[in-house]
Amino acid sequence: MYEKEPIFLEPVFKERIWGGTKLREEFGYDIPSDTTGECWGISAHPNGPSKIKNGPLEGKTLEFAWGNHRELFANEPGDEFPLLIKILDAKKDLSVQVHPDDKYAREVEGEPYGKTECWYIIDCEEGAELIFGHHAQTRDEFEKMVEEGEWDKLLRRIPISPGEFYYVPSGTIHAIGAGTMILETQQSSDITYRVYDYNRRDAEGNTRELHIEASIEVSIIPHVDPHFDPTREEKQGLTSEKLITQEYFTVYKWELDGKVSMESEEKYLLASVLEGEAELITGDQSYNIKKGDLFILPSTISGFSLEGKAHLVVSHT
Repeated sequence: MYEKEPIFLEPVFKERIWGGTKLREEFGYDIPSDTTGECWGISAHPNGPSKIKNGPLEGKTLEFAWGNHRELFANEPGDEFPLLIKILDAKKDLSVQVHPDDKYAREVEGEPYGKTECWYIIDCEEGAELIFGHHAQTRDEFEKMVEEGEWDKLLRRIPISPGEFYYVPSGTIHAIGAGTMILETQQSSDITYRVYDYNRRDAEGNTRELHIEASIEVSIIPHVDPHFDPTREEKQGLTSEKLITQEYFTVYKWELDGKVSMESEEKYLLASVLEGEAELITGDQSYNIKKGDLFILPSTISGFSLEGKAHLVVSHT
């Protein structure tokens, strides 16, 4: 099963109050509405599992493949697929939010994973920014600023540019700003605690639920910028930048301009094509990959080649 064959995936789309149309305009996806905020591209999460588009498991979900064909993932242990890859189109500001760690998620929410994530900025408008961290030095100061709505004083805003990368550990207060498109690599979790939502209302005129108590419990106070050291490697026609290696994931930016042959050193690879197109060769099979394609190179593939001009973000556990 999939001895030399990649697993191509059909994404799941989520409509959001802050979403737009760039997932259609930039990637050609068939989105459900003009307020589509999230593409769950490689997902085995029960709230939005991707469907397999090719091979013997065509029509099955990635969740099914993980549960029934663990040999495709080097028999990695765990009841739940560990990662979730998204592309987000933030036409408007996302809510200010925070995610719990594994311990809190298990003990309080009964979920297997908390949510540590990272962002690759695909594109953003001039002047776009993130909320990343806060200025409170103690928990009491944090609670007081939240209670009194001193958001400009509390929240730390930073300007962003395309191609930048941000690591967002659980407990980090954050928000993606309007006019930003990112690729998000995260633990497979859908737990979000909203701290602030600009007092906006949904289509029915209702404000969205806030989770102030839980947010205060799980937030890192004071904020600490996480440390990581990207490294770059040139191999034949590929420039590979290892953006981060940490407990939950390793993430690379691949810039292909020519041809490269690679051995699969990891258990399996998750790949998102963000620009261009290329030929993927596995064994005696060849596949055309293009912007918007999302696929897994399972553990049954020991080596592969790429030829073309393309930009991918690739990850593994």
